[in-house]
Amino acid sequence: MKIIILAAGQGRRLLPLTENAPKALLDIHGQSLLAVQVQAFCACGATEIVVLTGFRAATIDDELENLARRFPQTSFRTLFNPFYAVADNLASCWMARFEMESDFILVNGDNLFRAGLVQTLLEAPDAPITVAIDRKEAYDSDDMKVMLDGQRLTEIGKRLPLDTVDAESIGMIAFCGEGPGMFRRALEEAMLEPDALRRWYLSVIGALARDVNVQTASIEEHEWCEVDMPLDLQHARNMVARWSEAQTDGKSQ
Repeated sequence: MKIIILAAGQGRRLLPLTENAPKALLDIHGQSLLAVQVQAFCACGATEIVVLTGFRAATIDDELENLARRFPQTSFRTLFNPFYAVADNLASCWMARFEMESDFILVNGDNLFRAGLVQTLLEAPDAPITVAIDRKEAYDSDDMKVMLDGQRLTEIGKRLPLDTVDAESIGMIAFCGEGPGMFRRALEEAMLEPDALRRWYLSVIGALARDVNVQTASIEEHEWCEVDMPLDLQHARNMVARWSEAQTDGKSQ
């Protein structure tokens, strides 16, 4: 299983904490956000982890050296996105298109989760593209909202009318079978558009959903969060602290 992690951004909304290191390396209860992600993926059998870097790329290279010693069964490498400061994450995905030749999971570098969430996505019914989704009582302007027809995704975007929203994308997608090729070709076409550098890669998923079977997998039973603001960071630290405490209690019983 290959994992592609988008971690090129600085995380300006978290300044000054991200002044000298990217958001993916923020300390989350004693380890980096990236390390928490890697631990979850490796517990599910990840064999390759590719990290898209940009801001202070060398600091992520150093962290991956440490993680490679912790998880010797997994290969780690980075891809540098020189456009990270002037482009959104569609460009990062385009930079990684040659890594998309077989099944893989794509994930945002600011998501926090455990192995059970990854396993739920992996166990979803076969589909070329499967988007992990969550549901909640209300959605805000920053949520990547989705519309569904049953379990099939029909629309995705931050500006969908609230009365049409069925769930939100959590920023983790599995590509299987024909899915990697579909996504790679769609990325190449999207990068030819005049607004390409201002687009999110999920806009490509939305366009694909009009023509191909894009399915969803609900992860409502799992705890997760996105680290985007200072309050998110505190929530993430508390959440991982609870996970660690529960794990320690389980071992002591």
